[in-house]
Amino acid sequence: MIENIVNITSERPDFALITNWVRRNAKVLDLGCGDGTLLTHLRDVLHTTGYGIEKDDNNWLAALKNGVDVIQMNLEEGLSGFQNQSFETVILSQTLQAMHNTETIVQEMLRVGREAIVTFPNFGYWRNRIQISRGNMPVSKSLPYQWFDTPNVHLCTIHDFDLFCKQHNIEVMERKVITEGQDIHFMPNLMGNLAMYRLRNA
Repeated sequence: MIENIVNITSERPDFALITNWVRRNAKVLDLGCGDGTLLTHLRDVLHTTGYGIEKDDNNWLAALKNGVDVIQMNLEEGLSGFQNQSFETVILSQTLQAMHNTETIVQEMLRVGREAIVTFPNFGYWRNRIQISRGNMPVSKSLPYQWFDTPNVHLCTIHDFDLFCKQHNIEVMERKVITEGQDIHFMPNLMGNLAMYRLRNA
């Protein structure tokens, strides 16, 4: 199991940081859980329980095969089926930019969870800015789609999300900015590729 943990966290360094922000034995809800890799990792490492939510048929089936309790539904329709504060942590990992109703989903996360973890690719990253300055939409490991087939509808920068939290009275408990698995402290909105936030209602 240790080898699997190392492989997962080396391929997805954000998973290692998310693991540090989730309490042992916590009840977790993972929104847009994909094939359930993160939930499986948290279950194996921290003995968490909970559910994943996934819309895509193939990902939903893969999550089921991975032993994840996964509900097939569209996040855009909200989380009305879950009671207030019914989870310790609600996670939205690299899915925020694909949401049409960004404001609603973040508020719903903080309604059903005591804490929320949100991660997203930072559109203000310097490599993205260079591609834009050349007249092209950015394409990279964290933004792998062409402009015409991308699921991303609301790309944002770290500054944008900081302002969003302030305007919506959301407390940023912790923020991490990373590039290639390394913490970025100097000029994070320019030098950081991936932003990670741990949130709760202020």
